[in-house]
Amino acid sequence: MTRPLWAPPQLVDPDAEGCDPQWRRDLQQRRLRELVDRLLRAEGLQARRLRAAGVHAGTDVSLDELAALPTVRKADLWEHYPWGLLAARREDIVCFHGSSGTSGRPTLVPYTAVDIAVWAEVMARALGGGGADRSSVIQVAYGYGLFTGGQGVHHGGMRLGATVLPMSAGMTDRQLRLLADLRPDVLCCTPSYAIYLGEALRASGVAPGAASPIVGLFGAEPWTEGMRQQIESLLGLRALDIYGLSEIIGPGVACESLDSGGLLNVAEDHFYVEAVDNEGNPVPDGVAGELVFSTLTKTGMPLLRYRSGDIATLHPPSPESPRTLRRMGKLLGRADDMLVIRGVNVFPSEIEAVLLADRRVGPHYLIVEDRRVPTRPELRVAVEPMADTVDKDTLRDELVAALRRSLGVGCVVRVVSPGRLPRTEAGKTTRLERWSEDGREPSRWQELF
Repeated sequence: MTRPLWAPPQLVDPDAEGCDPQWRRDLQQRRLRELVDRLLRAEGLQARRLRAAGVHAGTDVSLDELAALPTVRKADLWEHYPWGLLAARREDIVCFHGSSGTSGRPTLVPYTAVDIAVWAEVMARALGGGGADRSSVIQVAYGYGLFTGGQGVHHGGMRLGATVLPMSAGMTDRQLRLLADLRPDVLCCTPSYAIYLGEALRASGVAPGAASPIVGLFGAEPWTEGMRQQIESLLGLRALDIYGLSEIIGPGVACESLDSGGLLNVAEDHFYVEAVDNEGNPVPDGVAGELVFSTLTKTGMPLLRYRSGDIATLHPPSPESPRTLRRMGKLLGRADDMLVIRGVNVFPSEIEAVLLADRRVGPHYLIVEDRRVPTRPELRVAVEPMADTVDKDTLRDELVAALRRSLGVGCVVRVVSPGRLPRTEAGKTTRLERWSEDGREPSRWQELF
């Protein structure tokens, strides 16, 4: 029996999502000043930087002059680990989340009950934008634990009043069984795992859409329109992008909706966003820049002008949607993921877009920045064909030409047999490696080239 498609999604919180933009800007201004006052009272790193910039009260700042205020970076969180940027009393902290860092040093973020309520609110909006409501069943295949993915969707689903299935990542056989038994409306996981699940469904003989949700919210790693098409083909659903980072709140900072025109609605009443160039200067809408966030309502570890390292574009609200929120484009990548090959700047997402535009190419690939010979860096790309019947030599030659046209730099391309490239049953798939002359153990993928 064919499952019905949802009508255009209703607003979960019309007063927040669909209000007059000027009213929202006045709210943001008030909340910005309250944020600055909280930081000054906390007497920490951000307070010292604000006072050094001549800011002694919230009334000293305005949205129009925000770009002149100091920023915070992940290195500041590491330097003041674990409690240094706390702005609330320790007894008000109800949980920690975070992510792994260099040398085993994690990024830890303390949350108050107020923060959890904000997180649940923005995630409920994100799910609602995909058409979910109280009657929905939401299968959460993001990891739980310190990682914010699973817990964030869980909070939002319960806030929405939906039924949450907390599967966590992995256990693919069980995931498939419950997809078939409970017929969830919504699937939430990384795009890498969505591909893995789709291939597992196909291998089991289940037709796309026969035992899978209507919509999926996929995030925690950059992915392109080409990847969207692959996921939708494998799972027979509508694939939407969701964005977040633990330093700001977790998933729900921004999310694509069914009516957002392929861009992600930013929960800008809670997270004020800017885009800046390498020197920290604001860039116009539509121009790629590093996203900078101010957490207007957080209380545990509020951040003013946090430089995320994520590269994307910003855009005005969709004229086709009742949502009046500003939007962001899909992530192009991270500032530290940018590859510089013979003077040409390349993001991995640009390479993925070229690869997956070719219908002969499967969703699994590996990009290598090879600097083992410093004077002759190479960009290497390995792909799998969709089927063994694809002529590998022809595909290789045509991908080399397409990558040169798009990127302006030559690449070494290898087409390998299906099943040779990295896969994961949980979380994110490794799609980028960097090889250097520093004497480290060689990658197990070097044999591909």
